[in-house]
Amino acid sequence: MAETIIRPLKAGLIGAGIQASLTPAMHMKEGAAQGLNYEYELIDLNRIGASPADLPKLLAEAEAQGLAGLNITHPCKQIVISFLDDLSSEARALGAVNTVLFKDGRRYGHNTDWWGFAESFRRGLPNADLSSAVQLGAGGAGVATAYAMLFLGLQRLAVFDREAQRAAALTETMARLFPTASIIAGRDLASEMGQAAGLIHATPTGMTKYPGTPLPPELLEDRHWVAEIVYFPLETELLRQARHRGCRTLDGGGMAVFQAVGAFRLLTGRTPDAARMLAHFKAMTE
Repeated sequence: MAETIIRPLKAGLIGAGIQASLTPAMHMKEGAAQGLNYEYELIDLNRIGASPADLPKLLAEAEAQGLAGLNITHPCKQIVISFLDDLSSEARALGAVNTVLFKDGRRYGHNTDWWGFAESFRRGLPNADLSSAVQLGAGGAGVATAYAMLFLGLQRLAVFDREAQRAAALTETMARLFPTASIIAGRDLASEMGQAAGLIHATPTGMTKYPGTPLPPELLEDRHWVAEIVYFPLETELLRQARHRGCRTLDGGGMAVFQAVGAFRLLTGRTPDAARMLAHFKAMTE
């Protein structure tokens, strides 16, 4: 009798400077635990000399190679939408995609970042004061974190971004989705931090490639909670400074795991074991 050959399930991650990403390991480890032959590759724009302008070609190549789909990260989460056929309601509302499925010759965009951040925050900073917060960053990740926090009940949000137009666009989007909340494009960071209960950091600052802190550390007070999206390194300079000042903190690991939980479900059609994925992530980062 001929041996049955099980074709591997293939997926990948497109982004810039992603060699340190733990996403492939999380996906493949959980796949193996579920008996899947699961291959997951990195498509690092920096390594292959590409840019977001090459997304049409990269998407077409992934489809041709039989990938089930792709995860999408910085700086492609918003740009990729132009090359998709359909969006989930969350991805459409947020204007950002972190998971693309290839199915029946069509491309479907989803966003699991917002749920990943919300679930991480709910678990990691229970009973946090949600009266007001400052958010730094209004890109693809920032849209997801803002949506997550407002979904959790945040009452007031001040958004800052180096590109004022992006901050304005994010506040307009969130104001439509959460009309009872107060959402503004911030102008005076020191003033807003003086009245905020917490800080949401949604920029790449703090990553190995972008060292430093996204704001002057002296603006942090012990009454603040600080929630980070960066997870490599897990201990960013922002979190180190925040802890030194007595703040409650949340690293980016939880968001990384729970967005992967959601993406794994979409890409494989299987229900992942979130506790097992958390344990695997912890083992890789200890």
